[in-house]
Amino acid sequence: MAVKSSPGGTGSYKPLSMSAKEYQAFAKAREPSRSVFANAVRAFLVGGLICLIGQGIQRFFMAAFDMTSREAGSPTVAVLILLSVILTCLGVYDKIAQWAGAGTAVPVTGFANSMASAAIEHRSEGLVLGVGANMFKLAGSVIVFGTVAAFIIGIIHWLAGAGG
Repeated sequence: MAVKSSPGGTGSYKPLSMSAKEYQAFAKAREPSRSVFANAVRAFLVGGLICLIGQGIQRFFMAAFDMTSREAGSPTVAVLILLSVILTCLGVYDKIAQWAGAGTAVPVTGFANSMASAAIEHRSEGLVLGVGANMFKLAGSVIVFGTVAAFIIGIIHWLAGAGG
């Protein structure tokens, strides 16, 4: 940001410097207010709708292919991921996510969206250094956390005597 040095002078600009506190106050004053309750309701509704669609897909697999609930789980997740990636490529998922907030981030579709978005954004940098490297920057932390959490839960399960 810059300001004119003198009202009728040479018209030159000098840099305007703000302290971190001044900038935070400046930014906060211009930030649009958000209703926490409305955001929570939108997140709940959209997250619930995604889960309802997933339940419908699972019921379809159970009825059409005579699968059990457990057997229908994997193809249901695969279809949800495919739908999420298609909607991301069309630019629809991001618009839904802007409106719904965290409601789209929690289900597996949010993870698929973030992976597809990173791949689309970095495709001009090449397949390996662009798509591959940047897509897994996000996925790496999720995969590591998931693996560590599964390990800890497995140990607890084993210590409790439930693991055979």
